[in-house]
Amino acid sequence: MSVYTPKKPIEEEDSKAALSRLNFDADESSETENEEEPILSPKELRKKRREEKRAANPGFYIFMDWAIIILAALAVALFINFFIIVNSTVPTGSMETTIMSGSRMIGFRVAYLFKEPQRGDIIVFRFPDDPSQFFVKRVIGLPGETVEVVDGITYIDGVQLDEPYINDDYWIEYELIKDDPAMVEAQGLRYNAGPYTVPEGSYFMMGDNRGNSRDSRMWDNKFVAKDKIIGKAWLCYFPFSDFGVLE
Repeated sequence: MSVYTPKKPIEEEDSKAALSRLNFDADESSETENEEEPILSPKELRKKRREEKRAANPGFYIFMDWAIIILAALAVALFINFFIIVNSTVPTGSMETTIMSGSRMIGFRVAYLFKEPQRGDIIVFRFPDDPSQFFVKRVIGLPGETVEVVDGITYIDGVQLDEPYINDDYWIEYELIKDDPAMVEAQGLRYNAGPYTVPEGSYFMMGDNRGNSRDSRMWDNKFVAKDKIIGKAWLCYFPFSDFGVLE
C-alpha cells in the first residue's frame, strides 16, 4: 500500500535555493575582501601613509622635493668652491699673453696637497705684501735656489733659464734701449735684478709679461711661502676665445 507524500510547493523550493545562493555569494565576497586587504608590515604601512599624504597635498611635496634638490646642489657648489677649486679674475696684463687682462680662470686648491710646486707652474696665491689680495704669477725660483736677472735673462744658480712664455714685447723694448745705460737703469728691476736666494718653503714668482709685471723682483716681501699658495691655475674659461688649459 503506497503512502502519499505531499510535494513541497515550487515557490518554497525556489526561495530556499535563492537563500542558499545569497549565503554562498556573501561568503565568497567576504573571502575576496580578506584577500584584497592583506596585513601590511610596519615599513609598508609607513610607505602607504606617506603616499596618502602626498596624494592629499601634492603641491607642497613637489615644492619640498625641489627645495631639497636646490639646497643639495648649493651645498655641493659651496664645498667645491671652498675646498676644491679657486675661481679667479686676472685684473692686469702681468701674465699676458698667457692670460689676458680681464680673463677668468679656474685653479685647483688641492694641486699641492701631496706634492710641491714645480718651476713653470702658474699659481694663485696671497700677495706677500698684502695677503688680502690674490695674485696670479709663474713659479721661477724654487726653495734654496739663487735667482738673478741680467739684461732681461733669468739665471737659476748661474744657469740661464729657458722661458718661451715671456711676452715678446719685453725683448722688443730691450732691443730699443740696451745701448743706452741710462735708459736701461731707468727701467729699474725689469731687466736687472738680484741675486735673490729663495728661502726653504718659499718660491720666487714672476709674470710672463716681464716688462709690465710687479712681482718678486719689486715686492718688499719677495718670496711666496707655500702656505700662502691658494692653488694651481688650470683652465681659462673666459673670454671664450681664450678657452683652454693654462701652461
